[in-house]
Amino acid sequence: MTDSPARLNTGSHDRPVSPELSRFMAGGWAASPLPASARVAAHDVTPARRARLSARFPGERLIIPAGELKVRSNDCDHRFRPHSAYAWLTGLTGEDQAGHVLVMEPSGPHAHEAVLHLRPRSPRADGDGEFYRDRRYGEFWVGRRPDLAEAERLTGIRCAHLDSLGAPEGRHAADDAELAAALSELRLVKDAWEVEQLQLAVDHTTAGFEDVVRALPRALAHPRGERWIEGVFGLRARAEGNGTGYETIAASGAHACTLHWIRNDGRLDGNELLLLDAGVETDTLYTADITRTLPLSGRFSPVQRQVYELVLAAQEAGMAALRPGASFGDFHRAGMRVIAEGLAEWGVLKNAEGDLHRRYTLCSSGHMLGLDVHDCAKARAETYLDGVLEEGQVLTVEPGLYLQPDDETLPAELRGIGVRIEDDLVITADGARLMSGALPRTVAGIEDWMARLLEDHHA
Repeated sequence: MTDSPARLNTGSHDRPVSPELSRFMAGGWAASPLPASARVAAHDVTPARRARLSARFPGERLIIPAGELKVRSNDCDHRFRPHSAYAWLTGLTGEDQAGHVLVMEPSGPHAHEAVLHLRPRSPRADGDGEFYRDRRYGEFWVGRRPDLAEAERLTGIRCAHLDSLGAPEGRHAADDAELAAALSELRLVKDAWEVEQLQLAVDHTTAGFEDVVRALPRALAHPRGERWIEGVFGLRARAEGNGTGYETIAASGAHACTLHWIRNDGRLDGNELLLLDAGVETDTLYTADITRTLPLSGRFSPVQRQVYELVLAAQEAGMAALRPGASFGDFHRAGMRVIAEGLAEWGVLKNAEGDLHRRYTLCSSGHMLGLDVHDCAKARAETYLDGVLEEGQVLTVEPGLYLQPDDETLPAELRGIGVRIEDDLVITADGARLMSGALPRTVAGIEDWMARLLEDHHA
């Protein structure tokens, strides 16, 4: 056998393979098929999704790639996660999907045939040794892929070898704005199966927050307690699902005033608050997105309670505004009205009019949730940000106050306090259901919850 460097992804220190080893490696393997009953979890719901996409683009060839591997360093790649639109249409969510492409081939004026172009399992006698030599795709390096017949059974989609795709022509989701928008908009309303997956993500995330509270004594003793918190939650996320749905924010003290604090390298101070923004992503790639702001002492100080209860009142007002037919922005406006009035009562603002409160709130109060933590982001404004809520949509409500430590417009006792409270809700026929209600939100509820978990931990 000769080396095939153009095809095999071998490392720089690989040694040549002798003809004798090549022949020896090519035989003597028992059959190891996948179970005939194996199916992707979303097998029964993906046909309807593809039909909805087909109806939007009659007679047009649509190309939806899973995405490509990205080098982390030298010959090591980042962990791969397929593009959300590809996962939604195929049900395939694994790391082995890198490079694969779903093509919707027109099969009539108002219909498409889905064809999945993939890299099938390497035959053991294929002559070039991909299965044991290729560091990126070889079975002995990264695990087994299904063959074409197995992939068809798994997905219910006709499958073809990736090499047969050639240079694909048609609408390409990676660079066609209209197709990308449609793929987002079709996911705005979740079906019942998706809501179940999101509830599962929320439930696992709830368990992760409980793990964090139990771990607080050790985290408080560690010089990088924020990172200890991140690790504790990450263990739950990997044990129960695919991992975290986004980089965990474990922000103590003034770090909580940085909206996307993911360095997580700070020490925890028992006199300060911990803002934990984290979500478990299920094996089907649906993620929760929850934030709790916790007193590291177990009890809120008077000034911490003052800030927390204003944010909580804003969240309550926002959630009360959720219902089918309401404008998407209504819940944000309701929450910000409460914040502005509260800041005026404190004397931070002269009055509640205008938008000066945004100095202390910085961002919007929520977003759609699903396969992406900021789901459906390519949807047109008229269908999302300027649209109306519909039954089946899942979103977050997450007002916050970020009182910067160097902000001289604030009294000294308020500086350096950051509070965000974030929950996940599904729009129902007459309002919204709180999916993350198992985690307490009130001051008394949080203090009692923390005390109980810490007492159980020490018992």
